[in-house]
Amino acid sequence: MQERITKYKILNIVIALVMAMFFSCKNNFKDIQKIGISENEPIGVAENINLKYTDSGKVKAILKSPKMYDYSNRKFAYNEFTDGVNLELFEDGKKSVVVSDYAIIYNKTNIIDLQGNVVITTHSNDTLFAEQLYYDQEKEWLFTNKPVTFRTGRDLINGNGFDSNSKFTNAEVLEITGLITVDE
Repeated sequence: MQERITKYKILNIVIALVMAMFFSCKNNFKDIQKIGISENEPIGVAENINLKYTDSGKVKAILKSPKMYDYSNRKFAYNEFTDGVNLELFEDGKKSVVVSDYAIIYNKTNIIDLQGNVVITTHSNDTLFAEQLYYDQEKEWLFTNKPVTFRTGRDLINGNGFDSNSKFTNAEVLEITGLITVDE
């Protein structure tokens, strides 16, 4: 009888330990995947990018960059182009070009931050020069509050800020200085 009580106690202890182990386990597969990856490090690096975006068989854009870092492993994911970008945009057979020394694309907000010697040249040869320029992809809107130079036709306009739609049909230089031609 004593032997039976001892076996019963041992069985209860084993069951208690197994249940404790069962309920203490959690699904941490994502944590295991992150082992060896620092959150400060990019999840991927691409070199010598030459990306062509097509729609209905027509090339709409060509993105070239020496290097891109992919930080999609962060809570606020982004892609960083530390060595600059060269973007050619095509619409109705006309080409516009965007160049900058540095760019960062924030995935959640769809904002592109272009920095350092930003130059946008439209198919009609309007040219915007800026040190920093933001582009809202959802609203298709360009803006900055930094100094800019905007060359359109015979006019060379300097200012401290810029707002425009992506087609430059609603371009506005803020706090204007410079030479502007006025028809009398």
